[in-house]
Amino acid sequence: MSKTSLSVEPAGPSRQRAPRGYARGLFAVNFGVFLAATTPMAVTLAFKIEHISASPGEATANLAVILAVGALFGLVANPVAGRLSDRTTSKWGMRRPWILGGMLVGLAGLFIVGIATSFWVVLAAWCAVQAGTNATVAAASATIPDQVPPSRFGSVSGLVGVATPLGVLAGFTIVNFLADDVPRFVVPALIATALTVWFVVGLEDRVLTEKPARRFTVGQFFGSFVFNPAKHPDFGWTWLAQFLIMFGYGGIASYLPYYLTEKFGFEEQDAIAKVLTVNAVSTAMMMISSLAGGFLSDKLGKRRPFVAAAGGFIVVGLVSLAFAPDFATVLLAQAIIGIGAGLFFSVSLALATEVLPDTGESAKDLGVLNTAASLPQSVAPAIAPAIIALGASTPLGGFTVYYLFGAILALAAAVIIYRVKGAK
Repeated sequence: MSKTSLSVEPAGPSRQRAPRGYARGLFAVNFGVFLAATTPMAVTLAFKIEHISASPGEATANLAVILAVGALFGLVANPVAGRLSDRTTSKWGMRRPWILGGMLVGLAGLFIVGIATSFWVVLAAWCAVQAGTNATVAAASATIPDQVPPSRFGSVSGLVGVATPLGVLAGFTIVNFLADDVPRFVVPALIATALTVWFVVGLEDRVLTEKPARRFTVGQFFGSFVFNPAKHPDFGWTWLAQFLIMFGYGGIASYLPYYLTEKFGFEEQDAIAKVLTVNAVSTAMMMISSLAGGFLSDKLGKRRPFVAAAGGFIVVGLVSLAFAPDFATVLLAQAIIGIGAGLFFSVSLALATEVLPDTGESAKDLGVLNTAASLPQSVAPAIAPAIIALGASTPLGGFTVYYLFGAILALAAAVIIYRVKGAK
């Protein structure tokens, strides 16, 4: 930590182990966030937009706009909320107000999405969802260096990696039994809020005992989104690798319902059931590889080989998905992608925490890194229609070209991760 006039308690990194119940709570809040916010991106939001659009073509374009603009709000909220949590002097702690406050904003936004009948209302509400849930993620992620000794970063990162697919799978399972838009959005959000409350109540949060010497200025606001890659090259390469992996893995997920309906002719409810099946298989593989990857990463003291392997698995999975002749191949492809994603999630936080710039603002820096995960959710939908349309004019087809594009990016991530020298 850099020298400042701030004092905090307790000093998390000096602990020999995380506080009792912390890992379970962190798992719960991440499970809740992905249950509430990722399920719409993967399936329910696509059909919500279809219900209020005049044609399938309009629905695809509207979904792209909503996902892209919403992700930009998340992109802003993540590092800003992280930086503000580093400066928060609440007696309730530095992180807890942002974790719970963000989720409550997300809950309100998801309720409005569910009842909305206008594209513009959905757009505004989804922006609130993205801002709120990203604030929650930023502050929750910042509790890791606060609470966990470095020797346990990999195991905790692996636990968070398991929470991600389980949250998405639980969301798919819930919405599979819900036929109306409102409960599809509200029920997962209520569960997520309850889990968030449980986490913050039990969290031994750090408390700033002195106010920051300087006010939060406009310059600091814009500085929340940038870092100096020349001064901190390891952090820069880690950011780029995470962006490429998340584009290959997460950036394409929102179009899977459209891919299934277009290529295999599934109806809406059948497509939801197929997405549930696909994600059940993917989640099983992610759980195994994430837990194993986190354990082995700590045991071996290595992070980079797991990121490289993750990129390789995702490449194989996306290429298989691109040329899938039937739904069985889609299942196999998603299983392979799940293995890669689990390996990546098992070490991503651990690697990030090891290469943080020594700025005294860990939440801000983790927030900047989190933009590498949220930015693909904005960039991918924004460019997807163009790539799919371009691909449709080729013998390969639109979705095939789109998935191959994601595979190329994942392959690049597997290569450049070895430019990180500050971690093994």
